[in-house]
Parts: sequence; structure tokens; C-alpha cells
Amino acid sequence: MSKSAAEWKELGNQAFSAKDFAKAIERYSEAIKIDASNHVFFSNRSASYAGIGKWEKSAEDAKETIRLDPTFLKGYYRLATAQIELKEFDAAAATIRQGLGVEANNPQLLKQQRMVQQLKKSAEAAEKRKQTMPVGTMDPSTSSELNELQVQYMQMNRELETIKVDRARVDRELKLAEFTKTDLGELPETSACYRSVGKMFLRQSREEIVTHLDKNTEEASKMETTLKQKAEYLEKKMKSQRQNIEELVTSSE
Repeated sequence: MSKSAAEWKELGNQAFSAKDFAKAIERYSEAIKIDASNHVFFSNRSASYAGIGKWEKSAEDAKETIRLDPTFLKGYYRLATAQIELKEFDAAAATIRQGLGVEANNPQLLKQQRMVQQLKKSAEAAEKRKQTMPVGTMDPSTSSELNELQVQYMQMNRELETIKVDRARVDRELKLAEFTKTDLGELPETSACYRSVGKMFLRQSREEIVTHLDKNTEEASKMETTLKQKAEYLEKKMKSQRQNIEELVTSSE
């Protein structure tokens, strides 16, 4: 029996959560073959292409996402991310402005906008130095340091985005466990209960399943705490990096 587009999407989500981006791309592509009008399929595939650094492909899918649904903010965010990685700062700035036209106070887009402004400023300053300095008199050390800071900043931004995806997955797991425990509590004590184990279903008592859910919840809560700490550390480090870039650009003007 052939799978539906929704089923392929769910399989893609599973591969994406496991960071198997190549497999996620294949599965989202299958969903798109069945239904090429669903903007979410293209958005998810765009994120998967980003996961393996195929920024041109990521940008193409993000553009299609926006075309299919101009109100879907993730489309603008994914397109701007790809354009930043491709160092297409003017295009990224335009994409972000379009997204802010849909939701003016979107925190992710506003954060991207600040990053693009800083990266664009540093790129323009580097170009200005090239044009104003005689051949052979450009300071290669400053230019190299600036480029290294930019690369590090974008790497940290990618890592932060990965953490956000992981936190969203953990949050879904915690909510699902809570909903399941609530449903179990409403069942009669004599009800037959089954727990999914891979592709099999294992019959267990209600108490055994609740114990399993409690253990998973505890582990997921610890993971959420760890991911939150990592995100906060990266955000502080990125703020410091932005200041370093700005100081370097200012000092070399």
C-alpha cells in the first residue's frame, strides 16, 4: 500500500529529528511528489538542505514556501538564513523586510535583521578598504581576522538553530507524555494497555506505562535544561562576537 503525503512528511520529520538530513530530504521529496501545493513540505526540505550545507537548494525551497504561502514566516526565515550563508546580504535584508511586513515584531526575523546589518557593514568596510588603499598596502591581518570572526559567528548561529530544533522536539515529547498520562488516568484499572516499542506493541499494566513515561519525562526535562544552558551560552558568545566585529570594522575605517 502506497504512503500518503502526510505519512512521508512524518517519516521526514523522524529523519530530521535524528539529524539524518539526507534521508529527510528524500522523504519530504516523496511528499512533494504527491502534493506539491503544501508549503510545509518545501519548508521542511529547505531546513534539511540547510542541515547539510546545501544553501542554494535551501534557498530554492524557501522561495517556493513563500510563493505557496506568503504568510508563513518560517519561509522568510529559512530563505534569509540561506542568503546569509551565501553572503547575499542585500537579498537577505530584503527577505527579512518582507517577513516583517507579515509580522512586524517577529523576534527571529528581528534578530536576523541585526545580524545582517552587522555582517553587511563589515563586508562594506572591507570593500571600502580595497577600493581606497593602493594595491599592496591593504592590511591582510585585519582582513583575515574579520573574515574569521564572520565565519565563527555564522557557525555559532547554525549551532544555535540546531539547538532550537532539538528544544522544540523535546518540548513535543514532554507534552505528549503528559497527554498520555492524563488519558491513562481516565481509563478503568482493568483496561488492556499497550506501549509502542519500535514497530511492535508491548502489553503492560497502566502502572508500568506510567513509570516508563515518568522516566522519559525526567530524561527529557534534563535534556531541556542542558539545551537551554547551551542556547544561553551561545547567545552570549554571539553578542560578544558581534561587538568584536563592530570594533574591528570601526577601528579599520
